[in-house]
Amino acid sequence: MRRIVIIAALGLLTACGTPQEMCILRETRDLRTLDRLVAETQGNLARGFAIEEYTETVDYWGTCYQQQAVAADGVRPSPVPYACRRDRDITRTRPVAIDLGAERQKLASMQAKRRDLARVAERPIAACKAAYPQ
Repeated sequence: MRRIVIIAALGLLTACGTPQEMCILRETRDLRTLDRLVAETQGNLARGFAIEEYTETVDYWGTCYQQQAVAADGVRPSPVPYACRRDRDITRTRPVAIDLGAERQKLASMQAKRRDLARVAERPIAACKAAYPQ
């Protein structure tokens, strides 16, 4: 659920951006994804464990409606409410053990890749700024 909200918020932000900002966002998508993963890995190392999201389906009592047959005069009566069991998906988190040594290696690898991506992104960002001056 949280991911849906984040994606919707990013969609709204990108829809409101200037052409230059949209161009830069488009050209740096991989860099921003890697930044998010680096931050998550740094958090894992600081805590000493990862946090895993999982979805659990829970049932609850809700209100359902029984549609009534159309009367002879053609009038459809209002639906009749009744209690029924329904399902709802809930996203929860839980701690997960990690190999700290492997996590440090992963972080170092991602930081090296980030430097490479940042260097490669410089030219497209400059092209965006030239194509869409503010």
